Amino acid sequence: MFEVTLADIRKIANEYSIDECPTAFYELQRYNYDEENKDSKEVRLIIKVVFEKHSAVVIRFKNERNVTKKHIEAQCRFAVQLSKGGIKTPYIYHIDGHYANDYHINGYDVIVTIEDFCDGEVKAVDEKIARMTGVLLAQMHNVSEKMNLHVYDKVMFNPLLRNELFDISVFSENKEILREIEPSLYDEIESITESYLRKIEVFKEETQYAVQGDISLCNLYITDDSEMGVFDYNNSGDNVLFYDVIMQAVFESRLMDYKGDYPEREQNILSAFLNGYDSVRPFTNLQKDIYPYLCAVISAYWLGDMSFDEGNLKSLIEKKQADAICRFMNNMRNRLIDLQEFPLFG
Repeated sequence: MFEVTLADIRKIANEYSIDECPTAFYELQRYNYDEENKDSKEVRLIIKVVFEKHSAVVIRFKNERNVTKKHIEAQCRFAVQLSKGGIKTPYIYHIDGHYANDYHINGYDVIVTIEDFCDGEVKAVDEKIARMTGVLLAQMHNVSEKMNLHVYDKVMFNPLLRNELFDISVFSENKEILREIEPSLYDEIESITESYLRKIEVFKEETQYAVQGDISLCNLYITDDSEMGVFDYNNSGDNVLFYDVIMQAVFESRLMDYKGDYPEREQNILSAFLNGYDSVRPFTNLQKDIYPYLCAVISAYWLGDMSFDEGNLKSLIEKKQADAICRFMNNMRNRLIDLQEFPLFG
């Protein structure tokens, strides 16, 4: 297992121009690749390092498949440019202008970055936090567009690609099985979906700009002057900005920890997020027109419903539960035709 010592940390910190000796460090996140493969040399370790006088920093150690130093460097440079554009984000340290640097520590090759530690991490979402997040995302989009920023990588929330919110493949790849159970219903769902996707694709030729890609609880903080900041650019890449805001808004409204639970919570969180965004970067009429179709597809093909949550479609197919599959597809159809208006307060 990859381990670091205070001596390792001191050497790294000194090379990043932090002259003070660290007094302690604490693990914030570790992915144990060696549990899956005892011979693995893959690493993902994030630690908080404290000093007697110098402010605390976060050191990230990485050696992961398909993650290159060039890619991490691009993500860091994106964060630095956002900071120059007025976005609250931690200072990232460098060695002669290079933010990501190679180290060999205790038998492991790792890529290292260092940034300031930020207090005030957001722990739960309410409507106020959702609106602040929408405002922040709009500000980030404005900076990225104005400065023509790019990371040149895929993101988690591009609706035209495999993404982390919805999945059409379980439905489409099991066409023969599902059509045998309810052919007319399958054909109707397929036809509606294809027509909606054609509408959503109207933006696919728009310029993609760099986005943070995961503007969630564990990556947001409130500053001492009550402003919202963002850190962790691990999932940053390029996306159409309209796709990014809608997918991120749905993500925040459905998959966070929340302050209280009430029937209108999801819709109120979604509305607050989008209204916050609109107050800085107004949505166009075309974007408002396309919004219901994108949200309907997300809802009908919600990733958990397709593959992970109890009673998901994949498990129903494996168990050959025809009646349950029929009910599931009826629910999909109902979600597709239940088009929601764009939730602006006016």
